[in-house]
Amino acid sequence: MAGLYFEEFEVGKTFEHALTRTVTEMDNVLFTALTHNAQPLHLDAEFSKDTEFGKPLVNSIFTLGLMIGVSVSDTTLGTTVGNLGMTDCRFPKPVFHGDTLHSTTTIKAKRESKSRPTMGIVEFEHRAFNQRGEEVAYCLRSGLMRKKPVA
Repeated sequence: MAGLYFEEFEVGKTFEHALTRTVTEMDNVLFTALTHNAQPLHLDAEFSKDTEFGKPLVNSIFTLGLMIGVSVSDTTLGTTVGNLGMTDCRFPKPVFHGDTLHSTTTIKAKRESKSRPTMGIVEFEHRAFNQRGEEVAYCLRSGLMRKKPVA
């Protein structure tokens, strides 16, 4: 697998993810509908015309998932056991249909697992930016990572 094992993560290393994604109206409507989020700010262009934004906003949970998802191929593909938590999630700028997002991940901390000797915990700092370089999402995530198999 392409993911890194616990030992391969270096605190302070930043990954500039090459994968970018233009968010479409279909992405937003489908995600919002699949998650039963009835917020008209994401679904109703007429409602959204009268908001401070003047148009529908992309669902922030979609943005969060995309930001973290883009990081997987560079960091955790096949080597993660699971997410332990996400904290300090922020969305400082809105995302709209047609915005193209790119992301970075910085390794903030890592430690051995106290209960699972074949695993460790890595803290990832994720950031997403739009095509103008404006930060649109931020999150700290803790992941339970596999250690290299003993040969």
